[in-house]
Amino acid sequence: MIKLIAGLGNPGAEYSATRHNAGFWAVDAIARATQTTLRHEARFHGLAARARLHGSEVWLLQPETFMNRSGQSVAALARFHKILPAEILVVHDELDLPPGAAKLKFSGGSGGHNGLKDIGAHLATPQYWRLRLGIGHPRDCAIDEKKSDVVNYVLKPPRKEEQALVDDAIRRSLAVMQWVVQGEMERAMMQLHGQSR
Repeated sequence: MIKLIAGLGNPGAEYSATRHNAGFWAVDAIARATQTTLRHEARFHGLAARARLHGSEVWLLQPETFMNRSGQSVAALARFHKILPAEILVVHDELDLPPGAAKLKFSGGSGGHNGLKDIGAHLATPQYWRLRLGIGHPRDCAIDEKKSDVVNYVLKPPRKEEQALVDDAIRRSLAVMQWVVQGEMERAMMQLHGQSR
């Protein structure tokens, strides 16, 4: 069963509408759906709240450590509440999926995502769940500028039509949370991936 849902992003108004904050948007949507208010928790280095989601008690978390130090926050809450890595769902933006796609995945590499890399380092394992929200990829950039172009891309707001697709992916992800929190991941994946773009 999932006991912690951590959405990744960067804190501050200047980042709130950027693609890299898709994980924050998803946790905000869960907080709204459960009428939960996230509050600053210094010991967890982020905004956190306990929520009742489909009859299950889960922690919601938005690290305030900036993306590349997300693991500090996730590991602090997990250790304090004795939550195992396999009971954690990390929601993050995914360059390798188009806007509108949402995929659940267990374990695996970071795919170059600094937030996932840091979480894996702090948990000392990659064996936690991920909800990957597609944001697309700036594939038309020159090879030598690829890295800087990707950074520039994720730190900019999506176009209006892309935002609508990401919002729809979050809505569809929320629709399978009843299975996710109960640990019925196969059922959740079948439903979510069947609807994904």
